[in-house]
This record gives sequence, C-alpha cells and structure tokens, in this order.
Amino acid sequence: MGTYFSFLFMLTFLLVGNVQCNPNYKEALAKSLLFFQGQRSGRLPRDQQITWRSNSGLSDGSSANVDLSGGYYDAGDNVKFNFPMAYTTTMLSWSTIEYGKRMGPQIKEARAAIRWATDYLLKCATSTPGKLYVGVGDPNVDHKCWQRPEDMDTGRTVYSVSPNNPGSDVAAETAAALASASIVFRHVDPTYSSLLVKTAREVYEFALQYQGSYSDSLGSAVCPFYCSYSGFKDELLWGAAWLFRATNAVSYYNLVKSMGSNDQPDVFSWDNKFAGAYVLLSRRALLNSDNNFDQFKQEAENFICKIVPNSGSSSTQYTPGGLMFKLPDNNLQYVTSITFLLTTYSKYMSAKKQTFNCGNVLVTPNTLRSIAKRQVDYILGENPLRLSYMVGYGPNFPKKIHHRGSSLPSIATHPQTIGCEEGFQPFYYSMNPNPNILVGAIVGGPNQNDGFTDDRNDYSHSEPATYTNGAIVGPLAYFAGIR
Repeated sequence: MGTYFSFLFMLTFLLVGNVQCNPNYKEALAKSLLFFQGQRSGRLPRDQQITWRSNSGLSDGSSANVDLSGGYYDAGDNVKFNFPMAYTTTMLSWSTIEYGKRMGPQIKEARAAIRWATDYLLKCATSTPGKLYVGVGDPNVDHKCWQRPEDMDTGRTVYSVSPNNPGSDVAAETAAALASASIVFRHVDPTYSSLLVKTAREVYEFALQYQGSYSDSLGSAVCPFYCSYSGFKDELLWGAAWLFRATNAVSYYNLVKSMGSNDQPDVFSWDNKFAGAYVLLSRRALLNSDNNFDQFKQEAENFICKIVPNSGSSSTQYTPGGLMFKLPDNNLQYVTSITFLLTTYSKYMSAKKQTFNCGNVLVTPNTLRSIAKRQVDYILGENPLRLSYMVGYGPNFPKKIHHRGSSLPSIATHPQTIGCEEGFQPFYYSMNPNPNILVGAIVGGPNQNDGFTDDRNDYSHSEPATYTNGAIVGPLAYFAGIR
C-alpha cells in the first residue's frame, strides 16, 4: 500500500497544475552560457555578444604588483570572489565532460566560459610563489555603491591565502576547477590542459599541507558573503576526487579513500561539496563495477533519497507548484545544483540499468530524470505564475533584476561616469525595467509558496549568480540532447 501511495504522490508532484509550455532546451542552453559574457571582468574580446558591457577591472591586482584582470563578477555586484567562481568553473567543466556531446555548437561557448575563468585562476595560482590570490574588490565597500563595473572607482583590494594564512577550502576548490577543466581541454588544447593539471596538483598540495579555512584567514572580506560554513573537508575530498578523475594517480585514490564518506548532506552548493563528490566518485562503482567506490555510491543514494519526494528519508520541501525549496535566499542555486546531480546519477544508472530503493520508493533512472525535468521546466516557465526565471527566455521573465550593469545605462547610451552612489536614486530605485537585458541570467527565484515580486531591491529573489547558471548548463544540455 505504501508503494501505491508513493506512486500516487509522485504522479501528483509531476503533474501538479502547471501550464505545459514545451520548453526549448537548446535555446535555454545557449542563453544560460551567454549569461557568462555579461559577468566578465577584464578586457572583453571582439566576439563579445552582450554588447552593453565594456572593459572593466583592467588594473585588478596592481596594488599587489600582479595582473589579476579577468574572471567573473559573482552576481549583481562588482566583486571577484574566487571561492564561488572556482565552484562555478568546476560545474561548467563537469557539465561539459558529462554532456558535451549533447551540446552541439554550444560546446565552443562552454569552453570559452570555462577558459575565461581558468585563465584568471591560473594567474591567481602562479603570480606569486607561496601565495594563492582568492579575490579582488572589498565587498563591504562595493556593496555601498551602485555603479557600472566599467566605472568602478572603489579600492580594488587584493586578497590572498598563504602558509601563514591558510585557505584549504578555496585552494582545494581552485584545484578542482583547474583539474576538471584540464579534462575539458585535454584533446582540443593539450598544452593548456597540461598547465591546468600541473597547477591543480600544486594548489591542492598547498591546500593539503597548510590546512585551515579561508573564512578564518580573511574574516569580513569573505564573511558573511561567501563564508565556508561547511568547513574545508568537503573541498579536500572534492579536489582529490577531481584530481583522481583527471590523472588516475593512485595518490589521489588513496586520499579519497582515507577521507571517506562520513558527512550526510541534503544540499549541494558552492559551500558544501560532499554530495557532488559522492556522485562523482560513484561513477566508478556504477560504470566500472569497482567495489572500491561502493561507499560513495551508497552515500550518493542516501543523498538522493533526501531529495526524492515521499521517500521516507526525504528532507526536501517542495512548493505547491513542484519546485524544490531548500533555503529562502537564492533558492534556485540549490535547485540547479541538485538537479545536476540527479541528471548525472540518472545517466550513470541508465548505463548499467541500475535501480535502488528509498524506503518503499523504487528509484529508477526515469524517477530522477522526471524530478530533474520538473525543476528545469519550472525554471523555464512551467509554474503557477507562468513566469520564466531565466531572463530573456520566454514571453514573461523578471525585468528588474538586482544587477548593477543590467540596471544602469550602458556606456554607449550614457558615456558620463556614474559615481559610487550616483546610481541609486535615478536607477536602483526606479520602477522601470532594467535598460539592459542580461540574457540567460537565472534569478534567485520564487518563495516557498511560488510567489515572486519583480523587485530590484529584493536581492534574495531577484539577483542572479554565476553558480546558479553554472549548475544548470548540464541539465539543459542533457534535455536538449534527448529531445
């Protein structure tokens, strides 16, 4: 009887009264990648498609006598936080590794998005011996301003970690980003790939040898914005897992096994990587029948059981419209990252026709695919408000997103400098739509009751972020490739 009611709940969950909008996953994939051009820092290339952006942050790093131009602004501000940027890069790389064959022409755009980050991360890792640069721009100063990145006149403070001020979390995540990217470029640019994996090894060794959290070393420069709340053990496992995937070296296998799988997460994000590491490592158990990785397969399935509705061990709330709801602040970041793990684990299961049980619920590859598709479709407009949470996709989408460059007039239309506080009164507080459309940006999303107010001031729901987009690229490619 329990199984019957579980099936009934799942059917209701999948069919709950939402408009059927037949999403165009290929279009959404292209736009999800285009978004990253709007987040670029540094000197923009000639083929820049988001043309309302211009060069910015060209002197980043100069206060430390190094070149730290490039990389991405994390969200709606003008700060480069390497911790979430490196995670975003890892997710873009994982998306390309798993789903590159389904991306069609967009694989070139995916590689370009990855390389824009890795070129910057390589500078951060190699510019000064014994130091890893981990961010540019004082967030406490930047957040008092509402100005275009092209106009920044605030101090571009440079932050770093070192043996005396360790940052195992940000260092191991940087290693994961470089190692995963090395797989992406292995055949298309072997020289670059070798540089990436060599640097990943060195940065990971630093993370392992000098253990400590960057939150403790850098304090208010990263907290509360991107504190490493989960500690650094998850990044050490994640980084080792990616280096093992990239190198197949027994040293990383031994590290992964020694770290084990003791954490029981019910979320996956820029902060907590345990679930991602479990799914990544479970691949060997599922695809290669390697029982040395069975512990990670078990933990991956324990995590998924916390996501599957009505599974008995589910700890995931769903809105009446069927959206996963983890936390009220930028909930869609968790939706996209968890959805990535669902499609990827479904892909691994399908290869060997595997199933498993969550209590009375039989979980098949199609179970996970259906839950994942429901989340992606919800984001693309199949929801009670008939609103796409991806800017520039569909007939209805947020027009007043919390994003400096989008909400302020471009240099082409307003060449005069807009000072630190000059953007607030005429633009930030304006009731008009943003003058520049940040195509592909996924905002924070609706509340737990499927409600959403298109309000620039409500950053918890209206601000986009690189890591939200970085995680949805894979699922979009997955569904684009099987239509």
